[in-house]
Amino acid sequence: MIKDKSTFIKGVGLFVTFLVVLVLMFSPIYEGKNALEAADTLFNSIAKGSTYYIPDLIKKNKKWEGKGFDVTVQFKNQQLAQQADKLFTTAGVKTGLEGSQLKLSGDLGKMLDAVLKDSDAMFGNQDAGLESRYGFPGKQALYVWRTALKDMDLRLKHQKNFKEADWINEVIKKGIETGYNFFGIQPQSASSKAGVLTFSLVFYVIYTLWWGVAILFLFEGIGLEMKAGAKKEV
Repeated sequence: MIKDKSTFIKGVGLFVTFLVVLVLMFSPIYEGKNALEAADTLFNSIAKGSTYYIPDLIKKNKKWEGKGFDVTVQFKNQQLAQQADKLFTTAGVKTGLEGSQLKLSGDLGKMLDAVLKDSDAMFGNQDAGLESRYGFPGKQALYVWRTALKDMDLRLKHQKNFKEADWINEVIKKGIETGYNFFGIQPQSASSKAGVLTFSLVFYVIYTLWWGVAILFLFEGIGLEMKAGAKKEV
C-alpha cells in the first residue's frame, strides 16, 4: 500500500502536528479564550480604533437643529414602546403613547443630538449614565433607539422627507450601531500591535501550507501522483 515510506512518514508527521496545533488553538489558554476568540478580540479592538465617527456626526447634526418632525412609530410590543417613550421624552420630544404606538413631534437635530451622545457614551464603555437616566441597561437603550429610528426612517420616506430619512439612517449606522457593537471593547491602534498582526498573517499562511503539504506527502507516499494526460493526435 505504501510506495514511499519516507515521504509517507513526513506526511503523517505534518498531519499529526497540524492536528495538535489545531487542538491548542481551540483550547482556552489565552486568558480563558481560545486562539480564535483572542484574535477576534484583537481585531475588534483595532477596528474600534478606526471607526470613531461620532464626533463628526455631532458636528454635522448641528444643521438639523430647528428642523421639526411629526411621525407615529410602531413597535412590536408595548414594553419597547414604553422604553422608547422614556428615551424620547428625556430627549425633549413630545410623545403620545398608545399601546405599542408612539406619536412623536419635536426638533430633529436636538433629538438626534441625544441619540449621538448616548451612542458616544456606549462607544466609550460608559453605560452607567444611561442606565441611571433611563432605568434599563445602556445596550438596551441603544437597541430601542435603533428600533425606533429605523421605523421613523420609513415614516419620513412615506412623507417624502428623504433628506431627513437619509440623515437618520447615517446616524443609525455610524452612531448607534458602532456604539452598540463596540461597547466593552478597548480600542487599540494597528501600529501598537504591528508585531502580533504580522505574526498572525505569517502564521495563517504557514498553517494553510502546512495542511496542504501534509496531504501532498501522504498521497505521494501511497503512490498517488498528478500527471499530465497524454496528448492525443487526431
